[in-house]
Amino acid sequence: MNSCRMILTIFVLKTAIAMSVFAADPVLEQSAPQDFEFIANCDQTRQRYVMILPEAFSNQEPHSVLIALHGHGSDRWQFIKDKRGECQAARDIAQKYHMIYISPDYRARTSWMGPKAEADLIQIINDLKSNYKIKHVFLCGGSMGGSSSLTFAALHPELIAGVAAMNPTANHLEYDKFQTAIQTSFGGTKQEIPHEYKKRSAEYWPEKLTMPLSISVGGQDQLVPPDSARRLSKVLKQLNDNVLLIDRPQQGHATSYEDSVSILEFVIQRTSQKKN
Repeated sequence: MNSCRMILTIFVLKTAIAMSVFAADPVLEQSAPQDFEFIANCDQTRQRYVMILPEAFSNQEPHSVLIALHGHGSDRWQFIKDKRGECQAARDIAQKYHMIYISPDYRARTSWMGPKAEADLIQIINDLKSNYKIKHVFLCGGSMGGSSSLTFAALHPELIAGVAAMNPTANHLEYDKFQTAIQTSFGGTKQEIPHEYKKRSAEYWPEKLTMPLSISVGGQDQLVPPDSARRLSKVLKQLNDNVLLIDRPQQGHATSYEDSVSILEFVIQRTSQKKN
């Protein structure tokens, strides 16, 4: 009986170590996706994100982070497993630049970067910075994830070095899709809390988006129309030259692998030039 208890204790300890958010071993091989759970500071609920470490990772060396935000109806696994262009490009870029790759639920499946999703992402970034040597934090996402990337960067420009948004909206006051989910996320309707919708609309805060920023849109996109993202890009280009808009007039609600790579490469290269 004592032997059985000892085996069980060892198993529990090993499991706890495997589920630890931050690795203790200073040098690791390229990791498989690791699914982590944490307790959200804002409401004490259990939340999750997936992390992939770069090849020959060492927690004694500085690394940048690429955080990928999933679309409406998906969860943290979209940017880990999906073969669509936006997702594959994000994984490939993270590997190319030896980045720590993070894909959070951020209150999946219908986040839209409301207050709780915002708090979760701040917590993840701060925890990463506390436990690793972080150079830059980059943010990307598609559709809802692209919109949420713009929202978070406008709210917390001090935390983000560069943003690549695929098929986003930049104006929640005018956006009229997925309103039930957005109302739940934001805490009310546009009529009830217009200030919250404006606060989370990047188009109203171009002066905060001083980091390198790139956006891809499709002219035939009916799900997340491109007009607000186009307007934001135009204003930002008047303020600085660290902005790239890839506008495909015949494209719908998707960004190709090649265009996704281009907008990610843009923010990484411009950030490197900016810091040098």
